[in-house]
Amino acid sequence: MSGKASETVKADADGIARAAGVLRAGGLVALPTETVYGLAARADSAEAIAAIYRTKGRPDFNPLIVHVASFADAETLARFDERARNLAERFWPGPLTLVLPVREEAAVAAAVTAGLPTIALRMPAHPVMRAVLEQVGLPLAAPSANRSGGVSPTAASHVGESFGGDAPMILDGGACERGLESTIVALRDGGWQLLRPGPVDEREVAAMLGDAMTVAPGRIEAPGQLASHYSPGKPVRLGATEAREGEFMIGFGGVRGDCTLSERGDLAEAAARLYACLHTAARSPQGRVAIAPIPGTGMGAAINDRLRRAAA
Repeated sequence: MSGKASETVKADADGIARAAGVLRAGGLVALPTETVYGLAARADSAEAIAAIYRTKGRPDFNPLIVHVASFADAETLARFDERARNLAERFWPGPLTLVLPVREEAAVAAAVTAGLPTIALRMPAHPVMRAVLEQVGLPLAAPSANRSGGVSPTAASHVGESFGGDAPMILDGGACERGLESTIVALRDGGWQLLRPGPVDEREVAAMLGDAMTVAPGRIEAPGQLASHYSPGKPVRLGATEAREGEFMIGFGGVRGDCTLSERGDLAEAAARLYACLHTAARSPQGRVAIAPIPGTGMGAAINDRLRRAAA
């Protein structure tokens, strides 16, 4: 079962109940989290996970993040040591994904972990996503609700634009507050690694666990690790101070643009507007995109990570 193609439903009590019914029946629903809109399906159904891959056109070696309603639910899926518990207590609900050893008896489809001995888990903070999780009563796999490799959606309209007539039911909860995918941290026997920068700053994790391990990139263990990702479908030039002929300019701070991430130079505002500006650039008549320099500190590290992948 699935929602009517391209149907957008208000995220009120009735809409949430309808979305939960679609998900329990094995269908897909695009719905808001505090980071970006996710394309959700029950994590224990191989058929539902296959539908995510078909809809996104996503490589089957790229694991999916599983969203849970509670820490108790998370413990049924992964093995938590003291470090993991402390991180969950500090940052959950919120935009931190933990990559942990998967339990042998975990009720998740094999494709969710892409055959790896680890699972990526997050407890979201968005009230709509939390309400849906509680009504479904099951963990939900929910990658970003867009075609694989494209710009992540931060509004319901972005979901429809990305999928077109193939869009599932869309639960419209307004614009996403954070506008940037979750930070992903993998806990190892000998330390920890940052797999994807995001709203939770690496320094906040380091303050609890010590410095991250510096290990060469290896297998794909979590979303967003592919070299080319978040692309607007046009050549992207980074560090631009002005537009060249044929370029759509994305500005920041004192660098003005056709779309501006933050005139004040506010990195949090820039993160929240990043994907909206990339969507606007993708729709523009210009054949190329230029993006102003973004500081590499704090939230800027996560923004630049996405921009480098968009330009790859």
